[in-house]
Amino acid sequence: MIERRLSTTVLVIGTGGAGLRAAIELAESGVDVLAVGKRPKEDAHTALAAGGINAALATMDPEDSWQQHAADTLKESYLLADPRTTQIVTQGAARGIDDLERYGMAFAREGDGRISQRFFGAHKFRRTAFAGDYTGLEIQRTLIRRADQLDIPVLDGVYITRLLVHDGAVFGAYGFDLTHGTRYLIHADAVILAAGGHTRIWRRTSSRRDENTGDSFRLAVEAGARLRDPELVQFHPSGIIEPENAAGTLVSEAARGEGGVLRNALGERFMTRYDPERMELSTRDRVALASYTEIKEGRGTPNGAVWLDVSHLPRQTIMTRLPRVYQTLLDLQMLDITREPIEIAPTAHYSMGGVWVRPEDHSTDVRGLYAIGEASSGLHGANRLGGNSLIELLVFGRITGQAAAAYSEALTAQPRSASAVAQARAEIDDLLAADGPENVRALQRAIRNTMTEHAGVVRDGEGLRAGLAELTAIEKRMEDVGVHPDIAGYQDLAHAFDLKSAALAARATLEAALERRETRGCHNRSDYPDLDPALQVNLVWSPTTGVTHESIPPIPDEISALMEDVSTEGKLVE
Repeated sequence: MIERRLSTTVLVIGTGGAGLRAAIELAESGVDVLAVGKRPKEDAHTALAAGGINAALATMDPEDSWQQHAADTLKESYLLADPRTTQIVTQGAARGIDDLERYGMAFAREGDGRISQRFFGAHKFRRTAFAGDYTGLEIQRTLIRRADQLDIPVLDGVYITRLLVHDGAVFGAYGFDLTHGTRYLIHADAVILAAGGHTRIWRRTSSRRDENTGDSFRLAVEAGARLRDPELVQFHPSGIIEPENAAGTLVSEAARGEGGVLRNALGERFMTRYDPERMELSTRDRVALASYTEIKEGRGTPNGAVWLDVSHLPRQTIMTRLPRVYQTLLDLQMLDITREPIEIAPTAHYSMGGVWVRPEDHSTDVRGLYAIGEASSGLHGANRLGGNSLIELLVFGRITGQAAAAYSEALTAQPRSASAVAQARAEIDDLLAADGPENVRALQRAIRNTMTEHAGVVRDGEGLRAGLAELTAIEKRMEDVGVHPDIAGYQDLAHAFDLKSAALAARATLEAALERRETRGCHNRSDYPDLDPALQVNLVWSPTTGVTHESIPPIPDEISALMEDVSTEGKLVE
């Protein structure tokens, strides 16, 4: 088997918005950087973000401030977000927008040239900048263009299987090419992990087939890092349920923002029961819970869903304000939403927890290893504000790029370990030699069924324990997998590693969800319906320590004074 050996100062794993922004920071500083992604960079998960990007620019509402943005973020996190992380992101947000403008991003603008900003749910002021309903795609294109200008080397289609660690410090990574199976041994002084979250381990998810399988979580944990709040997963209220291979694809919440109505199988407009004032414009966690309850109590469609209807809106409104929703449903279901309702159900959307990092520079427990974007934790707590994830990529991409460069510069030597490399090689060799009866994709499906059944929108202790028992049985079956690359490439080997990641992420999520004996934000425990002040802590997980409690620093007075319940009336909650 061919093995290519590469060397760089900083290795970035993941070529979505976070990874590319970090790589750009390094390249602009003259530091040698290599970015590696398992899917084409044009097709990274960032490109799916529709709604917008937050920054208190005060272009529309002069009274807005970073302090108010921080207050809204902390309030909506149900006090589980880290105040220091929140302050860094909200203070650095305007600079993040400036960077995008410097790279040539085309924001929507007002007649006088100001960047246009709109309301999103639970924001006090208009602070969400956007580019149509393709904001994430436009950001991704902008970052790719800038990376091209800087001649940043990007390896697409390379799957990283293991971080290389010696004596508590990272010294590179190992992986293989998805098409040819060529091995890659990459030496690096520092590694930035930006490979997404774990929402693909549920049956219905807004992540596409082979992304967000928990890769970041497994790579970090096997290197010696920990996870924080893996149980805090945001379920989006409106994912389509057919066709099966696209189950969970989002119907933008703009559909409700423009006047879409939710009905159950009996034709009842059920939000009257759950939030009679805000109705369909309620917050994401509430609408998801309402739909889930209707389905669970037998008022859903035969497919286990509810109806979202925009057909009463003027055709022109749908074509101009919801073009992407219109096109998506036409492409996937041959459904004309100007005439027919859409069948939807809650879908796993965003990992609000992730790898444990320090707020200042997103460094981990492993020296020289950093985590950013959806792979990391600290900003979102128990409910993410729409538009905050895109600005987080830019702020911490820049900061972590600088931190990794400084770490490398301070090294007097970079010890390597032949045994760590041998272990990484052997891991791939062993899987390629595996010829057991168990099918990797079938086991992935089993994990997704377990998580959907026992750790979905609503959870309870009995279900979570049952989920852990099922997972243990699946892990046992994983010892007998068969891996069979063929003429088309090494996808089967990639799926085997995806399965390892999914199993680890599932275990962390189930164990932390069992420990969080309360209902808070996205985490609904039917056996513990109330919020428990004693659990205003982060839950930190590792395979060796299990779940431990970590206290959250106090919120500065200038921010806490601004925290209040913010109406979401008339606002999108993307």
